[in-house]
Amino acid sequence: MTKEHAMSSETDTSPNIEMPTALEHRWHQLRLVESRVSEQLEHALQREHELTLSEFCALAALAYSDDGGHLRQQILAEAIPLNQSSVSRLVGRLENDGLTERYLCPTDRRGVYTQITDRGRNKLLQARPTYLRVLEYALGEIGRDDYLGRVLTGLVE
Repeated sequence: MTKEHAMSSETDTSPNIEMPTALEHRWHQLRLVESRVSEQLEHALQREHELTLSEFCALAALAYSDDGGHLRQQILAEAIPLNQSSVSRLVGRLENDGLTERYLCPTDRRGVYTQITDRGRNKLLQARPTYLRVLEYALGEIGRDDYLGRVLTGLVE
């Protein structure tokens, strides 16, 4: 840094930004943990089942719904969570693969429902052991990592 730059920094009138609060720091750490776990799940599901994590989560949300395997796309978007546009594209891919079907709501023609198909249920049944195995491994790995273990402990304190 030049002497002129150092001097101008001292007299700079830029707003002073405070250091992150403990709450901000914990939130950032939680996002890092979630990102690491999601990355491992994404990789395994893609490699072993040709499914993205979002596709797996959509199939799971549909299969586990109390409504016989179908949900309004708006509710599905909240369950995954993704925005409406992303869910529409996601459901389109699943539909092209024969894993879901879409239909209009009989009482509100603006509403679109997505139904998991038998093929979608079978795909979910095949992928779920991978999901659980990797999830258990990834969370265990985080617990064994001193720093990330402290992060998780700090989140619940």
